[in-house]
Amino acid sequence: MIPKLHFVSKAKSPKEHLENIQKACSSGIELVQLDLKHISKAHRLKLAEEAQAITAHFQTRLIIVSYYKIAKQIKADGVYLEKTDTRPTLVRDHLHAWQTIGASAHTLQDCETLLSQEVDYISLGPFLTSSNNETKTLGVNGYTAIAEALTTETPLIGFGGITTDDVNDILKTGVSGIAVSDAILQDFDRIKTFHQLLNASSNQEMRHSFEKP
Repeated sequence: MIPKLHFVSKAKSPKEHLENIQKACSSGIELVQLDLKHISKAHRLKLAEEAQAITAHFQTRLIIVSYYKIAKQIKADGVYLEKTDTRPTLVRDHLHAWQTIGASAHTLQDCETLLSQEVDYISLGPFLTSSNNETKTLGVNGYTAIAEALTTETPLIGFGGITTDDVNDILKTGVSGIAVSDAILQDFDRIKTFHQLLNASSNQEMRHSFEKP
């Protein structure tokens, strides 16, 4: 099952990643997205393996961002694909059958394309964004319009500058979960608050299975 709260670990060094993942898991996170883009190629696999050791200890799901070959090699729970990454249909051929694929979308058309490629969940955003980011902010109105236009049971996960203050409004739109980085990095205790707001206990998750055979 796909948890409603995803922690996105973004860091400039392996040490920082591992410290953040340890803190997030200790605070009760159920899914970690490991973003390797700022890590040198020579260190990505080792970092992913060490992150997997931490998440496995806590029985936390580990998702690798973009690097699907690493996800397959370490037997991570799945891969998350950004807009510029390889298409999900091609990535699927390289993964184990039980590994999940999530992917990023910014528009209704993006979502429809991803649904045709049978992704397991769609990350929709940005909900909010910084002023120097040219991607259009969707906000509550954008989320509502897209969620209402889609006829799917595939979970929608909101991302982009989301704080605890936004959760109640987001859940009213039809988006059923969130991916968070900055707000959690500022205070890992917020994981508990996010869980309370999302009502995202281990037996109240979204429908797609992450379970390995």
